[in-house]
Amino acid sequence: MTNTQQPEEQPTPPPSRFRRSVQPKLMKLANVPMRQVLALPVPTPLGSRLMLAHIVGRRTGKHYRQPISYVRDGDVLLTPGGGKWKLNLDPATPVRLRIRGHDHTASPELVRDQAEVTRLLAVMSAANPALQRFVPLPKDPDGNPDQKALAQAIRYGFCIVRWHLEEPAAA
Repeated sequence: MTNTQQPEEQPTPPPSRFRRSVQPKLMKLANVPMRQVLALPVPTPLGSRLMLAHIVGRRTGKHYRQPISYVRDGDVLLTPGGGKWKLNLDPATPVRLRIRGHDHTASPELVRDQAEVTRLLAVMSAANPALQRFVPLPKDPDGNPDQKALAQAIRYGFCIVRWHLEEPAAA
């Protein structure tokens, strides 16, 4: 007779103290020189995976320059939307992006459908394995994001930003 008991389902652990408090402070500090490098009118090594988004605050109208990672997927760019910066995005309002020394405009699409987020995370991870450090979702035995943890992350605001590029912006 074989043991057919299913393993007990483990709850998703809460984010570590480092991820909740220290990592955002380190990223804020690191973003200062990154903004300067990504704003240069020439391609830089950082620009192969990072772009500078010029975002206008939805309530204050304040202008923000946010370094964000991206992966190219055909005619669109994909970005993990885990920070507060994405709250200022409006699909009807194009955003200026500085990509490899050139300005572009793009319309953001916030993807929150769990199946599509799972697919896009696989595309992004294949193109940029370092993504795992910034999107710390537990994996299932097949290496895909744990669906329960992903559902919880989406409920708390995580999404993928799919940028639809338009013509290069006028300088």
